[in-house]
Order: sequence, then structure tokens, then C-alpha cells
Amino acid sequence: MKRLKMLFVTPYLPSPPRFGGQRRLAGLMAGLARSHEVSVLSFVDPREDNSSSIRATETYCKKVIAVPNERVALATTRKRLLQLRSLLSRRSFARFVFHSGALSKALDRLLGEEPYDIVHFEFAQMVANRPRRSYEGARPVFVLDEHNIEYDILRRTALSSPGLDRKFYNLLDWRKLRMEEQEAWRRVDGCALTSARDEELLRRELPTASTAVVPNAVDVDFFQPGPDSGRTDPMTLVFFGSLNYHPNTDGLLFFLREILPRLKARHPSLKVRIVGQQPPREIEARAGDGVEVTGLVDDVRPYIERATVIIVPLRIGGGTRFKILEAMAMGKAVVSTTIGAEGIDVHDGSDILLADEPETFAAQIGRLLDDAALRHRMGATARSLIEQRYSWSASVGRLEEFHAELLARRHTST
Repeated sequence: MKRLKMLFVTPYLPSPPRFGGQRRLAGLMAGLARSHEVSVLSFVDPREDNSSSIRATETYCKKVIAVPNERVALATTRKRLLQLRSLLSRRSFARFVFHSGALSKALDRLLGEEPYDIVHFEFAQMVANRPRRSYEGARPVFVLDEHNIEYDILRRTALSSPGLDRKFYNLLDWRKLRMEEQEAWRRVDGCALTSARDEELLRRELPTASTAVVPNAVDVDFFQPGPDSGRTDPMTLVFFGSLNYHPNTDGLLFFLREILPRLKARHPSLKVRIVGQQPPREIEARAGDGVEVTGLVDDVRPYIERATVIIVPLRIGGGTRFKILEAMAMGKAVVSTTIGAEGIDVHDGSDILLADEPETFAAQIGRLLDDAALRHRMGATARSLIEQRYSWSASVGRLEEFHAELLARRHTST
């Protein structure tokens, strides 16, 4: 395949990759940069010092263009005011946050200056910034990378919302976001998705869409069983992930309220370690009595390595969960809900244990706590699955094939 010029349009800089969206961006972009010229146009929070993130991204990107957007990290009061504005309009809350005249102008300028072959929008919300312009030569191929089907997550969030006011707001926002996301699919030449389930959802709504499944993946050299992989902190469960992400917070509270008491009754010495950035107050308040909340850590691997069992009690979500892929890559036994493991080709009882009800989730954890041989056998099977199916080299290769298909289609249609 010839060397291509690619521009990624992103809601945040990809490096250093601290959470799931950044991990996908960094894995794909750095992999593509080995054979192609990659640049990025990204939002940044103007209240933060972004210099280290820009430098980290410049290690594999030719150009890094940062556009300030304070709406990406609003304080609670201003966020509620923006949500009120969206409630009284036809636009979703996501459209208010991610549609930017400044970014759209910057993109228009770049497209006029450089003959890009591929323009990659990360998340459907970013497609609204595509300028309507004419091209002197061949126009770029526009690709949308759907990390999740966003409206599907919002639908699940709405159905699980506790209060009628929040449920009403989320259902209304879901209707708007669904229309906007489907509009985004029609404005691009092709859509990459993280799982066959998400591809099926998209194709059900837009059968004519060009799609490809490009799975989330793991750096199998970075995440691997360590020299002390046989040594764990006894009776220790670990959850890791961004704690300012609602599906993670919802799943953790579900675990702490409904599953942990059952486990404590059978295993009084059990410890739970919660690892991740920006824990909300309701999670921090649970610290103590065997529950540790670490906050952001520089390297999550030691926490994974010392875990007896990794837990993924998610009830809301979309795409695929990096936390499962990374834990499995390190040879760890994982207990997850069905939704938590959605989109990953796992086999219940072989490389993972699945449970959705509090009693069965607690029982599956208990099985692993009581059986070291089962933990080690499951961890080894999980590591083998990751090596075979979920390396970044495989995902980058599939994305390159998809780019070639779309470029060939554009060539034959001109």
C-alpha cells in the first residue's frame, strides 16, 4: 500500500494514553504512522497545560494542531446550564460540546493547504465540524471511527436512570443524538467500528453504509504477565478505569451496594482496590473497611498484577472494554457482566466468567478466590486469546485494508 497522508480529527489528544478513547487513538495512530504520514487536529482544555500531551503526540504525528474548547471539561454548574440550553433546543448536549466554529475553520484551512488522502473523525460528534467546501483535485476519503454507538449508550443510561427527571432528560437527549449520529454516518465514506454488534446496529439503520470492524486491542508487549505474575495480594479484587465516566461509576456503585456485602459475608478479609482518575464523591465516600480508592496512577500494571481477580460489573456501555483486554493480556482472571464483555470474543468458563445478577456475580468471584488453579488456567487461556486476536498490529492492518477499499471505491467513482 502506498504511503498516505492522514488527518485525525479528535476530541482530545491521544497521548499519553490514560483512558480507553486515548488508548484506541494512540494504538491506531502510532501504528499507522509507521507506514503513513499522520497528523492530528484536536480539542484541548484551555485551562490545562497541554504541552506534555502535545510533545507525546508529536513523537508519531507530523502536525499537532490544538484548538481550545473549554466545554470539554465544564464544572458542574456550567454543565447544567449547557444541558438546559440543549433541552430547549433541537441539538443534543454532545453537539453543543463538540461542535466548534474554530475547529471547523481550522479543518477547512488544513484541507485547503494539504492534499490529505484520509480524514478520520473520532466519534460521531466530531463529524459536525466537517466543512462544506469544494475541492480542486480529488477530495479526501472521510472516515468515522465509532468507538461506541453513542446513542446506544445514552439509551441504556436513560433506562437505568433512577429519577424521572433524569430519565426524561436522557431519553429526550437520546432521540436527538440518535438523529445526529445517523446523520454523521451519511456524511462520511465509511465507518470503522469496534465490534460486530456495533456494526450490526449501524447497518440495521443504514444498510448502504460501508463498514469495517476494527477491534480495540492491546500492546501485548507492554501488557503481559510480569516476573511476579504468580504473586498477588491475597483476597484482592481490582477495578480500574476512568471514574469520571458514568458507565464505570454506575457499575462500581452496583458492585459496592449489591455484590460486595454478599462477598464480605463469605470472605470477611476481602479487599477491593479501585484505580482510576477523578473518582466522584460517592465513590470516594466508600473508601475504608477494605475498600481503597487510589485515584489516578502513573502505571496501572502493578495494580493489575497484584489483583487476585479483576472485576468488570458494568451495566451500561458500548464498543469494547479496554480494561478486560488489558487484564486478560496480563494473564488475569476476570469476572464481568455480559454487557461488560460485549464485543469481545470471550468464552464463558474458559477465558472469563460472566454473571449479571448480584448473587451469581458474587458466586463467580467466590469460585476464583477459592481456586488458584482455576485462576491460573483461565489467565493463561485469556492471554492466548489476546495474542491471537487483539494485538494492535492486527487492528491497524484491518484499518489499512478498509482505507484501501474506500480509496479504490472513490477512484472508480470519479
